[in-house]
Parts: sequence; C-alpha cells; structure tokens
Amino acid sequence: MTNPVLSTGNLNRANLLIAERVNSRCAASTDLGNRRPDPRYLPPISPLVLRWFTWYCRRYLRRHFHSLRVSRAGPPPRADGRPLVVYSNHASWWDALVCLVLKDALFPGYRAFAPMDAAMLNRYKFFRRLGFFGVEQQSPRGAAQFLRTAEVGLRAPQSLLALTPQSRFVDVRQRPIRFAAGIGHLAMRAPSALFLPVAFEYVFWEERLPEILVRFGQPVVPGQRDAGSFDARGWTEFFERQLADAQDALAQQAQHRRPEDFRTLLRGGAGQGGIYDWWRAFKARCRGETFQREHGNK
Repeated sequence: MTNPVLSTGNLNRANLLIAERVNSRCAASTDLGNRRPDPRYLPPISPLVLRWFTWYCRRYLRRHFHSLRVSRAGPPPRADGRPLVVYSNHASWWDALVCLVLKDALFPGYRAFAPMDAAMLNRYKFFRRLGFFGVEQQSPRGAAQFLRTAEVGLRAPQSLLALTPQSRFVDVRQRPIRFAAGIGHLAMRAPSALFLPVAFEYVFWEERLPEILVRFGQPVVPGQRDAGSFDARGWTEFFERQLADAQDALAQQAQHRRPEDFRTLLRGGAGQGGIYDWWRAFKARCRGETFQREHGNK
C-alpha cells in the first residue's frame, strides 16, 4: 500500500498563482479570527475510528521500534489553542503514523486534518474518516482545493494542519531542503496560525529495533512579523531554513546517543530475541541478577 502522504503535493508556483485567481473570494480574508469556519469545507472525522486507529498506530510502532523519543532541547511549544500548521521532513512511510501518535500525546485537544492525493484518497476511503482531504495533483483546481480547505480549517481554534511540504520521500541528510510552494501561500492567507517545524529521524542505537527521534524547531506566527517582510516565495524559503535547522540539531543529538537528552513517549521491544537473549537470561539467573533485555539505552 502506498503511504498516505501528508503533503501539499506537487503544486507548482504557476498552479498556485492561477489558484489564487480561481479562489479569490477566500483570498480576501487575512485574519482567521474574522470569519467562522464553513463546515462544508472541513474534512469529517469519526471520533470512534480515530481513537481506534491511533491505538492501532501506537501498538504497531511498539512492535517495530524500540522507542519514540522527543528532544528535551527541542520540545513542542505551548500553543494555547492557537491554530497550528505542523510541517515536517518526509523521511519514510512511518511519518504519518508517528504524526498521529505525536498529535495524540502532545496536542490532545486539537482537531487534526491533512491533505492527501485525491486519487489515493478515493482508493483508500477509510482515511476520509480520519481528517484527510483530497487534493488533485499538479492542477490549478488542486492548488485551490488545498488553500481553501487549509485556510478555512485553520479559522477554528485548536485546529492542526499536518504537512510534509517536501511532497516526496527525502533522505534526512539531503541539503538544501526544498518545499512545494503551497506552504508559503498559506502563510500569507493564515497569518494568525502558528507554523511549527518538526524533524524526524529513524536511527539504530544499541537495540535490534530502531529509535524514532523527534525534535521541534522554532515556531513562528506570520502575522507577528513585519507585514511586508516576505512574499509567498520568501515564506517558503524561510520555512525551509527553519526545518533544516531543526534537522541539523536533531542529527547531532542522534550521533551523541544519549537517551537522557530525550523524553520517551513510547517504548517498544528490546533485546535481540532468540537464543541470544535466552543465553543472556540464563547467565543473569546464574549470577542471581534480574535479566534486563535492553542493552543500555533506557
């Protein structure tokens, strides 16, 4: 199954400029607080299905990873109910599952929604009940769909839009980071939202199973900067730099391998399994010690 990418998609700048004209009625608003969200444009969410799928994601991550850790040097900020745009690098297929678990643990009162390729969403209709909304790829109408739904959704307090604006899987070491243009246009249309970068890495430390490492970057509210400081392209480049800084800081922490530098949100399997762990347990019993499956990273 193809990953349900949380992405602005491959919406190029030309399409977005056309979309601005197509969707000019929405573009007239510059303050999210001035208008109420129109429920026609909000993706539906089934609370029951969302709770079940979040439980499933947490269980699935425990089976395949040793831990999910959030950097103490880069913790999530206090959002205080302000609408959030959380944008991350797109390292792997696991990103969507990790985002869902992070949202549940760190922003439990928020209503999350995210764009998804419209053709994929039609194929996997289950995701419609989780807050995903369809976006046509590489079309002016798709650009308009994304901007309209994102802007309207962010008018509601405690709303969270999740994006992977690289729009494809990218190695965490690749520089410079390049985003699709949608996030910059969104900053112009949602100046009251808090834009928050988050970096992911999947690394092996001491255990057979890998670690999921997360670090939040510096948040910014576009409307709190000088009104003429950036155009849409400038905002896109600014967000690219913000995410690159968070990724570089996380890479240094990953190399240091210090679990105490992270807050553990989820703990999964440990040890090597099979005859190796059986022999380790046998030796510990002979010495009168308690067998510890972990190899040092707690």
